[in-house]
Amino acid sequence: MSGVSVSPARPDQAARRLHSRLAVRAPLLVLAAVALLTGLCGGFGRLGLNLPHTASLAELHGPLLVSGLFGTLISLERAVAINRGWAYCAPALSGLGTLALLAGAPIPVGAGAYALAAGSLAAGSLVITIRQPALFTGTLLVGALAWLAGNLLWATGRPIADVVGWWLAFLVLTIAAERLELSRLVAPKWGGEALFLFALGMLLVGAQNGVMTGSGSTLFGMALLSITVWLLRHDIAWLSIRRTGQTRFMAACMLAGYVWLAVAGVALIAGRPGTTMFGYDIALHAILIGFVLSMVFGHALIILPAVVRLRLRYTPALYAPLFLLHGAVALRVGSGLAEWEVGRASSGALTALALFGFALALLLPSRHPRASVVEVVEPAP
Repeated sequence: MSGVSVSPARPDQAARRLHSRLAVRAPLLVLAAVALLTGLCGGFGRLGLNLPHTASLAELHGPLLVSGLFGTLISLERAVAINRGWAYCAPALSGLGTLALLAGAPIPVGAGAYALAAGSLAAGSLVITIRQPALFTGTLLVGALAWLAGNLLWATGRPIADVVGWWLAFLVLTIAAERLELSRLVAPKWGGEALFLFALGMLLVGAQNGVMTGSGSTLFGMALLSITVWLLRHDIAWLSIRRTGQTRFMAACMLAGYVWLAVAGVALIAGRPGTTMFGYDIALHAILIGFVLSMVFGHALIILPAVVRLRLRYTPALYAPLFLLHGAVALRVGSGLAEWEVGRASSGALTALALFGFALALLLPSRHPRASVVEVVEPAP
């Protein structure tokens, strides 16, 4: 025995702290879901589908999904990791920006809230970087700053097409940093850090120049291809895909996403968005749906239990919406190359169906006797 006495009240205090944290996290997760649903409705409006309120949300389709959904989820996950009350300012401000935009507030108001959220996320990322100086923590910080840059530019009246490179850089760098952290579990390969830094630099310059410009799209596309090469060479997904169950599913999500990241890079280099009718659409959705959403599918079994203490079960049924999601991306890309509007509209419906199917397969309790249960222990204060 260590001789350290534990007060009988401490378990109750820990339970109260956990319930208070969940009381904050659950509404933020709901706001992210609202951004997802309204962002999808805006996407339907952009595709010409005549559904209620889609026309008014069409202009907000991208910001709602990038900042309202992904920004809130990333900020919330980071706040849980930091485990400090102030860290929740970032997802709260992101959710506030979503509500402001949906309430009809001027664009600078919602964009300003998103910018404050990005600034808060950058502050939290800076704290992490100072505590643990490493390439992956520095990349997380740079990603948060890219989100901040995009939101500030949008708040000042710049069109979305001019700032979307910063938003994409935020998402790509955040995911790449997380995979970089996991890559430390395997033996380092020669030239890995140099390639990663080279890709990071090109990505930032491409975002600065703008993905709608010739130089910007080329640099951004080359950066995406370089990051894909790095991921395929260093990521542990190649080892995990040989395993079974949830581990293999997560690896399949990662590897499939990397394919679309490379497709986006080729699309930006070969079919510059400023010169082809659907080049912008191909690159954007290959990244956001094929790469980012595939990562969300792969990490949902870990993120949701950590954030809101959901008791989730892995089931092979999760592969069905995953295949549907990537089929929708393939249809989107093919329709863009063929300039086929009906195919583009159908791909949007298939994407929504994949998301709905994934939510059902994830949340409905599995009765399979071999289904694995995901349990996450709340970090100590």
